[in-house]
Amino acid sequence: MHSTHLLLEEPIRMASILEPSKANFFPAMAKIVGTLGPRSRSVEVISSCLKAGLSVARFDFSWGDAEYHQETLENLRTAIRASKKLCAVMLDTVGPELQVINKSEKAITLKADANVILTPDQGQDATSEILPINFAGLAKAVKKGDTIFIGQYLFTGSETTSVWLEVNEVKDDDVVCVTKNSATLAGSLFTLHACQIRIDLPTLSDKDKQVISSWGVKNKIDFISLSYTRHAEDVREAREFLSKLGDISQTQIFAKIENVEGLTHFDEILKEADGIILSRGNLGIDLPPEKVFLFQKSAVYKCNMAGKPAVVTRVVDSMTDNLRPTRAEATDVANAVLDGCDAILLGAETLRGLYPIETISTVGKICAEAEKVFNQEQYFKRTVKFVGEPMTHLESIASSAVRAALKVKASVIICFTSSGRAARLIAKYRPTMPVLSVVIPRLRTNQLKWSFTGAFEARQSLIVRGLFPLLADPRHPAEPTNATNESVLKVALDHGKASGVIKSHDRVVVCQKVGDASVVKIIELED
Repeated sequence: MHSTHLLLEEPIRMASILEPSKANFFPAMAKIVGTLGPRSRSVEVISSCLKAGLSVARFDFSWGDAEYHQETLENLRTAIRASKKLCAVMLDTVGPELQVINKSEKAITLKADANVILTPDQGQDATSEILPINFAGLAKAVKKGDTIFIGQYLFTGSETTSVWLEVNEVKDDDVVCVTKNSATLAGSLFTLHACQIRIDLPTLSDKDKQVISSWGVKNKIDFISLSYTRHAEDVREAREFLSKLGDISQTQIFAKIENVEGLTHFDEILKEADGIILSRGNLGIDLPPEKVFLFQKSAVYKCNMAGKPAVVTRVVDSMTDNLRPTRAEATDVANAVLDGCDAILLGAETLRGLYPIETISTVGKICAEAEKVFNQEQYFKRTVKFVGEPMTHLESIASSAVRAALKVKASVIICFTSSGRAARLIAKYRPTMPVLSVVIPRLRTNQLKWSFTGAFEARQSLIVRGLFPLLADPRHPAEPTNATNESVLKVALDHGKASGVIKSHDRVVVCQKVGDASVVKIIELED
């Protein structure tokens, strides 16, 4: 078990628990990914979500068409301009997702111990006796005694809107199952999950490719959430596909681990992917319940040591219908932060939930409280030990910048970067203070037109814990010898002052390149 105790060792004063939380410009160091949908697609609601702490907007293409999502995205852009809050865009692929098709959209009531047939004949109407599915190969993949879960928003084990089935027999292309619990399925589409069964379908479907090459390219998406990633080859194939699409060749791929097959090949997937999403909805039913936390802690640790973002899902399901999370959910969010995760992903909670703004705000407050007791000193030592010696040049500079900031109690670390890699390495060491990533645009050409890089790199920082991007004006050099009022360093310091992160007499650690050298310097601000 890699993960060690990452809670502060000093006893926490009980009186301090009752002290009100202070409002900050940055709600928390951990980031929040929110899924936009029916309850969260108006300009007003999205603006409020951004102010509450939303930093990445997720678009789930397992439902809704491109036109619907485009309208939502245009509203997001309007909200970004109005709120002056930067937000990245994540496209979530459908992948080899199995679905029950309910064309009539009438509610289907299933009773415990009754038989129900899963059939690939999509011409049939869905009833309590027969459920048409979108996959003809299920009968070949399952056997008697296997477990299948069906639900509108995945099975959790507590809701009455999802059902647990056990395979009784296979008849030609049909699968006859026994219902283990009573439930009512409502809506037009339900997800089907065959527990620990390999489904022989491509990870990147033809529909996914069409959506990425049209909607994705048009909107220059920042991240792709690659659903049902099972092998490193899945990531390589997706990257090769993106490389042919020009404008989104820089798009980062986050591998979504949703089943035991992905878990088994986790190490090789991590090497290929830009980040990992621990999809605890599907994974939580593919694994025995008592094993879920073990995978989470081990996977987050591996991501931390690799310096790649780890995103945890399915944390406050009850807030879909309630204004407050359960005590267990609140503790779960805090433990994810203490484990070292970079971001919390909200699905149904913001997609169709009654309280999307309050959910983002609540999760952000819990993250901020957990960060106060995160044992950064122990985490830093553990990371340095894992990296070992000799360190690479950039790793040495990043860890030194964090060490210096901690020693002088700096209020912020400012990092100048073009690719974003230096800033991400600093964030890897989890400094207790924010890292302002000042992205310096670069001029490039394809021999037909000139363009600046930088916007991608800035937005892609928005999923990294503790990293807050600022896109520099390409006309202003970042050299420390430049003493003009418009120097990039002054712009960054002014931004920090305006946001309340930097005050008079504060110390600031600056990490930048001067010529061919990388420099870490400490600045003490005057009045």
